[in-house]
Amino acid sequence: MGRRRPHSSVGTAKSDYKAKCGVATALAPNRDRTRRRTATTEMIMDLRPANEDDLPGVLAIYNDAVLNSTAIWNDTPTDLANRRAWLTDRRAKSYPIVVATEGEQVLGYASFGDFRPFDGFRVCVEHSVYVAQAARGRGIGRQLVGALFEPARALGKKVMIGGITAGNAASIALHARLGFVQTAFMPGIGTKFGQRLDLVFMQKDL
Repeated sequence: MGRRRPHSSVGTAKSDYKAKCGVATALAPNRDRTRRRTATTEMIMDLRPANEDDLPGVLAIYNDAVLNSTAIWNDTPTDLANRRAWLTDRRAKSYPIVVATEGEQVLGYASFGDFRPFDGFRVCVEHSVYVAQAARGRGIGRQLVGALFEPARALGKKVMIGGITAGNAASIALHARLGFVQTAFMPGIGTKFGQRLDLVFMQKDL
């Protein structure tokens, strides 16, 4: 009988949100690290809390969405100082920013913030998720949104809300697969690229 080859395993990295994001939870095993094989090398995708070194990559993804899509209803790109202020604000509120990375490259990011600035909305948050064009189709968006659920629960949030441009069928389908349901349709409330935009609200009980 031939010798059995030893079994190899790849551990999954867990990110300590209490230390890095102020949230006492960790990314779930088997969801925060994904292997991607190429012809010459093996890449490992990590999901982890964002830091300042990630901001240029986050900025590039954000500005691409501003300039080339209706995912963000802004017309003007922003700058690195704006993203630094955003990171500081999220940390001050113990709200996470999760990035998906391969090596030093940021493939996508997700976060959540207050839905409305009134006390009565304290139980809900509104999230956002963006993936670089070249990294789409790999399930990264689903993993990023899924990584937000436990941090939100740890903060006592009961509902997560997503505002999605009505024509973004891929994002609507992604959220439906994660258990979000459509609760509102607001026709013609926005405009970009010379066209009126409809807004869909989807929400998930946590």
